[in-house]
Amino acid sequence: MADVSPPFVIRPARPGDLAAVDALLARAYPALLKPDYPPSVLVTALPLISRARPELLASGTYYVAQAEDGAILGAGGFTAQAPGGAARRPGLGHIRHVVTDPHQLRRGIGAALMARSFAEARGAGLAALACQSTLTAEPFYAACGFERLGRITVPLARGIDFPAIAMQRAL
Repeated sequence: MADVSPPFVIRPARPGDLAAVDALLARAYPALLKPDYPPSVLVTALPLISRARPELLASGTYYVAQAEDGAILGAGGFTAQAPGGAARRPGLGHIRHVVTDPHQLRRGIGAALMARSFAEARGAGLAALACQSTLTAEPFYAACGFERLGRITVPLARGIDFPAIAMQRAL
């Protein structure tokens, strides 16, 4: 029987992955978000969202998809704390900063990152996961079982708001 394992592994991110995840975000977000956001939004938002978050890399619940050659093909995970420091709701976790290399889409990387996040979140006692999806990623999250709650505006910094979709999924 042929080996059917994917050509990547999902592993917990480490602080040493900062440069690789930064490079992935800087490569992916401009290319992937361009069809769904006007230049006026991207010019202010991309510098803020296209940076790896050191606290996520060290959290133990943020993962990378690493190719056999060591390249980081994707990243994402969850936290019990909501993005932006919003009040924590018992049993509810939050999907955080998911990205896939734009040249590696539709190869199971995002789905594998979500599967790992779902399993670990269940193991941590969470009952559901919320997500602030980009307009671009809404179909991906819907395919992963998330339900659309509605359009939201995510405040990235003073005077910089980012259109998004609130979504949630039971575990």
